[in-house]
This record gives sequence, structure tokens and C-alpha cells, in this order.
Amino acid sequence: MKCPRCKEPETKVIDSRTIEDGFSIRRRRECSVCGYRFTTYEKMELDIVVIKKDGRREPYDRNKLLSGLKKAIHKRPVSEEVIRNFVKELELDLIQKGEIEVPSSYIGEKVMSALKEWDKVAYIRFASVYRDFKDPFEFVEQVEGLKREKGETD
Repeated sequence: MKCPRCKEPETKVIDSRTIEDGFSIRRRRECSVCGYRFTTYEKMELDIVVIKKDGRREPYDRNKLLSGLKKAIHKRPVSEEVIRNFVKELELDLIQKGEIEVPSSYIGEKVMSALKEWDKVAYIRFASVYRDFKDPFEFVEQVEGLKREKGETD
């Protein structure tokens, strides 16, 4: 790991700690030339391929998932911590599934289910993109479905 200050390639680890329930490592490093101390993080990378609706395959991308979730919850009462925990749990689920390829619909339905619990507006926002609504009537149908579900649970 290069020193961010002097670009020296020789740095030593002076402290390591596991974080995020053991799925990441935080390391304190020190440059052997200038003595600058800095922190690095190691995260587990998933070697999973996502099969899209049109049949394309692309590597699983945590940042893409986080971006979609953040757009859905924008200005809604859902915390970043809830999102991070959900993504961590989803990734654990994908690992435990033990499959190399996962349909995007599997991930999408997990996200939809979580959003429906957290915030109905965020759920509708995500659904409009995920289900590719073509007109406003599809929004109305989705909202009507939520109203029916609420009536069943009351």
C-alpha cells in the first residue's frame, strides 16, 4: 500500500481490527519513510454474476445497489444505517445461497420487500424503475395494491 503523502510503497501495518461483523478489516498503517499514518479498509468482494432481465450478465456491484436504494429513500425517513445493514444481509444471503449466478429479479424482489416495510413512498419510487412503469396508471395500480394490503392488515 503506497503512502498517500509521499507515495512510498513501503508501509507497515501497526494495527488491524475486524469490523462489520467480521466482513471487513480496518488497518492503521505507517509510512516507513515519512512516518505518515493512515487508515485502509479491506472489504470482501463477491464473485457473483447478476443475470439481467434481458439475459445480459454483469458482476454484482454493491455501489449500484446502494445507489438505487439511496435514490428510492431520498428525503424519506430511512437511515443510511438501515440501508447498509440491509445490503450486508443481502450479500450474506447471496453468499449462503452458494450460487455463482443470481437473477436480478431475486435481488430486486428482496429490495422491494424491504422498501415496502420501511417506507411506502420509497417502495413506489423503486418499483417504478424496477418494474419499468410505462404510464401513470401503473403507479395507481401499485398504490391501490398497497391500500388493499393495508386494509387486510388493519
